[in-house]
Amino acid sequence: MTLVRKLNKPFTFNNDFDQFFNDFFYAPSAAIREGKKKMFGEVPAVNISEDDNNFDISVAVPGMNKEDFNISIDDGVMTISAETKSENEEKEENFTRREYNYSSFERRFTLPENAKEDAVEASYKNGILKIQIPKLMEDEQKNKKVITVS
Repeated sequence: MTLVRKLNKPFTFNNDFDQFFNDFFYAPSAAIREGKKKMFGEVPAVNISEDDNNFDISVAVPGMNKEDFNISIDDGVMTISAETKSENEEKEENFTRREYNYSSFERRFTLPENAKEDAVEASYKNGILKIQIPKLMEDEQKNKKVITVS
């Protein structure tokens, strides 16, 4: 919470009305991000890069275990999802405290035509999920079945 010192201005409709809209439309970006997290849930940041042989995807998901992730490919769409649950209980002489934590996310990516879907590799280390998608070589792309619509 931020404390703001207000000058002793007399109450006027214009001053208070203007302040309301200034607070609403010019809110600090951190407050806006927090509001979005509460409304829509948090989606991890993703970096995608490409070189001559691979597409590389890095997902920032600290605090998870590799067993929490599920990666699947169906009809050229790769889905990355994760789910974690935890429960803590603390018992003292006069009280019991239970805390529950649940988080999940799902991201979908349409893979390019030259992606080799059957050779995808994934690893998780230091809070970063890395997915490497090899590219089809030129001769493999030429052998790909092409259907002409008549």
